[in-house]
Amino acid sequence: MQFAIHGKNIEVTEPIRDYVSSKLDKVFAHFDQLTMGVDVYLSVARNPRISRSHSAEVTVQASGTIIRAEEETENLYASIDLVADKLHRQMRKYKERMQKKPKPKTGLAVANQAPISLPNGDEKATALPKEVVRTKYFAMPPMSPEEALDHLALVDHDFFVFRNAESGEINVLYARNHGGYGLIVPR
Repeated sequence: MQFAIHGKNIEVTEPIRDYVSSKLDKVFAHFDQLTMGVDVYLSVARNPRISRSHSAEVTVQASGTIIRAEEETENLYASIDLVADKLHRQMRKYKERMQKKPKPKTGLAVANQAPISLPNGDEKATALPKEVVRTKYFAMPPMSPEEALDHLALVDHDFFVFRNAESGEINVLYARNHGGYGLIVPR
């Protein structure tokens, strides 16, 4: 499998590239059918006050979702080891969920769904404030809050935006600071 390996404040040498490939090849040996693309980001913080200055982040485009793992340590190779272990656990959980999930029998749910209107390429995008530094576009299939919780665990973020299957509204599921999860629902 091919990996896109990127470095920030670090030159990705051939030994580093080989080490990442060997670790991730072991992870994806059992999950090759599920993955569509893998991006690896290695970075080193140049600030001497940061003790865990080496980080490794892996983003996997799996069939139907994105799986992300990130680890920071004092050693780049240790970060790669930890992120590979974490990713292996997440991929195993994802594969188990996919096997348990019943397959839809007909395409009626998709056929009854309202069409999504995409902006025309001739229209100019609205001007965003200077604070926005990145915009992401992603597919938002309808799902239950329980499914959204599973996706939140896979992407390793503090929140997950999804379209509620029951109401059709956009909801936000987030991890609370004091434990548990919160759900933001529009009125």
